[in-house]
Amino acid sequence: MGLAVSEYQYYEFVAVDRPLTVTQQRELRSLSTRARITSSSFVNDYQWGDLKGDPREWMQRYFDAFLYLANWRTHRVALRLPIAVLDPRTAAQYCVGESACSWATRTHVILDLYSEDEDGDDVYEGGGHLAAILPARAELAAGDRRLLYLAWLLCVQGREVNDDEPEPPVPPGLGELSGPLGALVDFLRLDPDLLAVAAETSMPLKEKTPSMAALSRWVKSLPEAEKDDVVVRLLRGGDAHLRSELLARFHGTTPNESTGGRRTVGELLAAAGERWLERQRLAREREAAERERRERAAAAAREQHLNALAGRQEQAWQRVATMIETKKPKEYDAAVALMSDLKALAERDGDTEAFHRRVRQLRERHARKPSLLDRLDRAGLR
Repeated sequence: MGLAVSEYQYYEFVAVDRPLTVTQQRELRSLSTRARITSSSFVNDYQWGDLKGDPREWMQRYFDAFLYLANWRTHRVALRLPIAVLDPRTAAQYCVGESACSWATRTHVILDLYSEDEDGDDVYEGGGHLAAILPARAELAAGDRRLLYLAWLLCVQGREVNDDEPEPPVPPGLGELSGPLGALVDFLRLDPDLLAVAAETSMPLKEKTPSMAALSRWVKSLPEAEKDDVVVRLLRGGDAHLRSELLARFHGTTPNESTGGRRTVGELLAAAGERWLERQRLAREREAAERERRERAAAAAREQHLNALAGRQEQAWQRVATMIETKKPKEYDAAVALMSDLKALAERDGDTEAFHRRVRQLRERHARKPSLLDRLDRAGLR
């Protein structure tokens, strides 16, 4: 993306649960002649225009995921899930502001996550982001509520929730995000300190693979009519979330959610601020320690260099004379550098009188070399 382009907008839509029909693809093509349209996606970028359609409407009619990026640092992600795997009321409990909102259709619930950071890094390429984030949708469909809590934190970060509001139930595993959730956090630029303090009360994530015996008991307890319905849906196909829906019913409410002693928004923000200050303090200490280490290493190297020069002062003065006789600027610089080493050695060994006498003699001998004398003056060799 060249710097000369004043605008850049990237739109990517993906259909996951069922492909777009030929009619639907034709409808989308009528709105864009440039877009890359397939049975599962719509991708386009704009430098001097905009999408001729409403992403909200497209999410309701066509797609299961949407990502938007603009070079004025606006980032947006939307996900659509069947209400059979995500209760709209649960989504609304976490999506409580402009940074994260949700709404429901007759069959689906849609999450819309938004981030605008005027001071963020310039990211002008949209390709690849949605592919990294998209598996988080399947995690949410399987009952993992971490994405919803991250959406709520996004609203907290945007100061869209009152300080005295308590946090919603904290899902397990916030301290060990999956790769897709980590990609979502990065794309939406969620404050790492806010996430870290939020994760402090999150239980460890436990594998929820049920045993065959437990599944068998649960299946036997289902009414025959429900079993028949499941078999029919399975045979008909096209129900991508049937397994997730059944497992969600099997597990009931998500285990290990922290529901007691919830913190308020103000407490989370204050703790995040304190954590940021502590990180800055530790960073300054590390920088100071590293600076001290470099200084000690430089001093040791300098001492080693002077030790190598000790006892060879006469040869060094001869090299100085030889370099000056060339009358070349680079050789002048090298001669002055060597004389500076000789000065440091003389100061260390308490022999400055002899050194200054040699410098005065050298200056008198080369009094008609102003370029050399200027270098000597700037190096403090008088």
